[in-house]
Amino acid sequence: MALKATVYKASINVADMSRSVYLDHSVTLAQHPSETEQRMMLRLLAWTMYADERLQFTKGLCEDTEPELWIKNYSDEIELWVELGLPDEKRLKKACTQAKEVVLFTYDDNAASAWKASMLNKLFPFKNLTVINVIDEVLDAAAAASSRTMAIQATIEDGQIWFSVGDSVIAIQPDVWKTAAA
Repeated sequence: MALKATVYKASINVADMSRSVYLDHSVTLAQHPSETEQRMMLRLLAWTMYADERLQFTKGLCEDTEPELWIKNYSDEIELWVELGLPDEKRLKKACTQAKEVVLFTYDDNAASAWKASMLNKLFPFKNLTVINVIDEVLDAAAAASSRTMAIQATIEDGQIWFSVGDSVIAIQPDVWKTAAA
């Protein structure tokens, strides 16, 4: 018998002073049986950092042709493609040709360091790609605070994020490894 996904519900309040985005949004997401709580919480953190009424979770791990999150316009064009992990150059090239903006969130300190050393120079031709690393300590704290029903508050200003899950407040300073060309 196959394992079933665990369903999480989150009420998210985002105050992004840098982009002048203020949202209250409810999301339901399924944690794939092979997905860690750290990775699931990274999906929620990514959603808060790029919060938009149109930002949607996709099938993610279950569908290798889709990112974790995206924004599509009314013409079905991909405006934002959000990827998690340590993908190969081919996958990122595909994303960069299909979307106006691509954001990659890397994680897993040891593996991410090795990936950065071998891949980052290869990614500079992709002008619409941003690469952000989130350290294990942050994801471990977020996972420890997670529950099946969560109230999340995210305040973003000057690259600093205060990510509150229930009573836990996590100060996050994402490490931007590459920014998209303006």
